[in-house]
Amino acid sequence: MEPHLVTYLVIIVICVIMSAYFSATETAFSTFNKIRVKTMAEKGNKKAALALKLEDNYDSLISTILIGNNIVNILAASLGTLFFTGILASNADLAATVSTVVLTVVVLVFGEISPKTIAKNMPEKFVLFSAPIINFIRIILTPFNFVFKAWQTLLAKIFKSSDDKGMTEEELISIIEEAEEEGGIDEEESSLIKSAIEFGDLEVSDIFTPRRDITALPADADKATIAKTFAESGYSRIPIYEGDLDNVIGILYYKDFYTKAFGKSTPITDIIKPVMFVATTQQVNELMKELQDKQLHLAVVTDEYGSTAGIVTLEDILEEIVGEIWDEHDEVVEEIKEIGEKEYIVSGKANTDKLFDLLDITTDEESDLVTINGWAMEALGRLPEVGDVFEEHGLKVEVLELDGRRIENVHVTDLREDEADEDENEEKDKDSSDGEQQTFFKN
Repeated sequence: MEPHLVTYLVIIVICVIMSAYFSATETAFSTFNKIRVKTMAEKGNKKAALALKLEDNYDSLISTILIGNNIVNILAASLGTLFFTGILASNADLAATVSTVVLTVVVLVFGEISPKTIAKNMPEKFVLFSAPIINFIRIILTPFNFVFKAWQTLLAKIFKSSDDKGMTEEELISIIEEAEEEGGIDEEESSLIKSAIEFGDLEVSDIFTPRRDITALPADADKATIAKTFAESGYSRIPIYEGDLDNVIGILYYKDFYTKAFGKSTPITDIIKPVMFVATTQQVNELMKELQDKQLHLAVVTDEYGSTAGIVTLEDILEEIVGEIWDEHDEVVEEIKEIGEKEYIVSGKANTDKLFDLLDITTDEESDLVTINGWAMEALGRLPEVGDVFEEHGLKVEVLELDGRRIENVHVTDLREDEADEDENEEKDKDSSDGEQQTFFKN
């Protein structure tokens, strides 16, 4: 082989290697875990810091990669034609065809597919390896990058998009679910993060304790009754009212009662603390901040008519993030209990959203009713009775037990078919159809 052909071949190999480098760099910078690399940078890794700097200026980075990749690919194609023309000097047309086929296959396999696959499997490692090299090339190609940057700016102004580029709550939750599936975080961590993300959507009406379940006392209650109520309820704070529960005048603290009033002549009205009133529509995150600022643990919830609808505590708010918090005085209640395959016993106080999330049910209907009790009343169109049954969203709901006019428990059966069951039924239908056709033709 003539010396100049050897030179062509060596340059072609170098061009393919560079093509592989640029392709792998593009994939690595578009798929690497930014949080992981940021952690490395905070620990003093200079290559990680440089990689983050390059990623922040992604337009310049991608321009450098594209310019470099195109230069080496075009050069490889041109030299490939010269190389095969020298090898097949007697047939120039065949040389051009062979050059096109060989270079296309080589660049695709070794310059595109293979390096991108490798970079995708180890993006952080390749980003750290590539950062100093691609930064050096970027500096060399600065004049070209300037021209392309101006062209990109012009195109951005011409084809300006009105779409919101911010990340939505649904997109963020999807990222958390992907991280859980990949093993980056466990199920409990995923649940905690998703609860925190969805926390801002909650209103007081979603979490408050209804009026019926409030433990409260009149202002003229004797101290023996108050002491008995504290002992039996286990609560450390009790609302005090005058006349009826719609006129709550303050909150009596367990500690204040026993240190300042019990066994003494001090009136209860002298030691109660101010009460905070909130609307059912107030955002829970705003309420939490307000309770923290005022150093309070409890607020009275009022409805649109100014009547007492219930109470909400700081513990109620925290439970929406971390789950149920049980203390030594609480009776542990499992609101949703699985009793069999696709069968559940559900408390009437349980939140419908929690049930639907557990069963992976999505509804487009907007409803102000947040409990199973409210859902059943809306579906039945009347006060429920034991034995009442209704079906909605693929669920069969039967009323099992009442507490006065309120549902205590229901039996929920998931009537929806699993994907495996659906496939099995489709296969049976297909087999049945084929059998009927065979019988028809046989007859």
